[in-house]
Amino acid sequence: MIRVPLLCFYLTAGLQALASLRILDQRPDCTQPGLENCTINSCSDKRTIERRRHAPTGPEWDLEQVGVWLDEHGPVPVVNVTWKIQADGGVKALRGSEISVLDESTNKSICVQFSYKLKKELNPTYLKWTFSLDGVVVEPGRTYMLSLFNLPEPDIEDYRLKKQITIPGCADRRIQKAQMCLENGSLWDPNVTTFYKQGRRFLIVVGFKAAQYSERYQVSIQSRGFHCSKNVSKENQTLLNVSFEFGWWQLSHCKMVLMIQPFFVRCKKTCRRPEKIIDLCEYSSPRTSLFKATVGLLAVGVFLACLLWKASHKDPVNTSSSTSKQQPDGFQMQNRRRVLIIYSLDHPLYKNIVLKLCSFMASKCGTEVVLDLLDSTRLGVLGSIQWLDCHRDQTGSSSDKILILCSRGVRAKWRAMCGDKPVCLREDACSAVGDMLSPALSLMVPHFVRSASFEKYILAYFDDVCCEEDVPPPFNITVRYKLMKQFEELFFRIMDTEKREPGRVNHVEGFSEREYFRCPSGGALRDALEAFHAYQLENPQWFEDELLGHSVEIQDMMTDCVPDSTQVGSHVKTKERDLTRDKTGLYMA
Repeated sequence: MIRVPLLCFYLTAGLQALASLRILDQRPDCTQPGLENCTINSCSDKRTIERRRHAPTGPEWDLEQVGVWLDEHGPVPVVNVTWKIQADGGVKALRGSEISVLDESTNKSICVQFSYKLKKELNPTYLKWTFSLDGVVVEPGRTYMLSLFNLPEPDIEDYRLKKQITIPGCADRRIQKAQMCLENGSLWDPNVTTFYKQGRRFLIVVGFKAAQYSERYQVSIQSRGFHCSKNVSKENQTLLNVSFEFGWWQLSHCKMVLMIQPFFVRCKKTCRRPEKIIDLCEYSSPRTSLFKATVGLLAVGVFLACLLWKASHKDPVNTSSSTSKQQPDGFQMQNRRRVLIIYSLDHPLYKNIVLKLCSFMASKCGTEVVLDLLDSTRLGVLGSIQWLDCHRDQTGSSSDKILILCSRGVRAKWRAMCGDKPVCLREDACSAVGDMLSPALSLMVPHFVRSASFEKYILAYFDDVCCEEDVPPPFNITVRYKLMKQFEELFFRIMDTEKREPGRVNHVEGFSEREYFRCPSGGALRDALEAFHAYQLENPQWFEDELLGHSVEIQDMMTDCVPDSTQVGSHVKTKERDLTRDKTGLYMA
């Protein structure tokens, strides 16, 4: 590998030194074993043109590497670009190479010309000759166009190679330590701590670690209908404290969001803001709870006294009926709902999660679940498109719902539908039904955007093993439910019922994040989630390992895999007599 010397290319005087496009490598030549008299120069407008049969063939791109180098201003982000010479007869006509780098944001460029002659097609180690342009100073987040060709150029054909590269942002660990990233807070860990004290008023003391390149901070706490913020300066301190004092009457909810807004020298008001959720009800003292309970009982007593007083002035015959009208009706499921589940076969452990969720919804919620894995016979007769279209039409003429479970596979397949590289997962190749997600999205996205069918679709993801970025952009306009934290809200959405109604809050016992696993099907679902979460921690590249890149590999997987339909069917067992006498303990608070 050849190290390129520093070529001094100075851009417009107004550009900052740290962000200017330039080269840091200061080596005087590009000599390597087997190659002498290799010189480096800036590009010239005068180039030699040869007839095509006398000109060398084009080069080949190799790798580009992003990292951090030191210059007189400190650590800067750089990129190293490598290319190879084709081992063919054109080597004898080769007289050098020319490479240029264009910053598409500023339209500034640098150009370097390598001059050399090769006597053999391969280097002394019997590998292709390799050259590199090292230490090109770049800026995080910007896009650059690389152009490369061999000298002399042919007269009638263009052998130039072009490639567009985008430098990662400061969140990328390879350039986090660059000076401009440090000035954006790339390594700042605030290590937020909170201290609570309760007296006649509630006191919160927020402590956090100050950053090197931010002198000012804005600390705020907010809840529904409540917001309070304070500014604080570092003043050569490493640890900062901010106090908030308020009364309980100011809060309508226990949970509050704590946010710290730094003002770094580069990002100013657009810097990353660390957040933390605070649950104040956990810190309420027994005396305060007793006081609240007493006030609540007094209010209820006054309300009942008013009702009795009104009832005493009416006909005694109507007293019982009047009293009965004051009792709230319990939440009852009027009819059994059907849910079509759309998902991606990301991994065998994720498929197990989907099957356990179906079992939980069928046995605990009394929901009829429609899943491709559980309807393979009908799916094989109709085909994937007809099967999906049939169920979509059924939901349009009924109260049924379509639940889309978002995951890494959903994100990748959606991008493939939008023009990114095709995606084929190992489980899709092994499955008897194949990839059902892509045809489902092509059918349902146009249907989803219609206002009449908007309410038919429900978006959810398991936040222990997936994230909100897995949701395709067309579905960002609707609510995304985190499972199993918000499963109760999802259930009410399926039932077309509001959780909060005037004068009451509907609640289903056994559906919360702390309760769902207490039944057998819920416990199996939690075990499946924990197993996949542990696997992801041990295998950070698990999704890339599931991708099949070549048609031969895909064909081999389809030949070797034989799905066990008995095992799939055993995950979901619906018992009609249990569903008609569902004992979920539905009640209202």
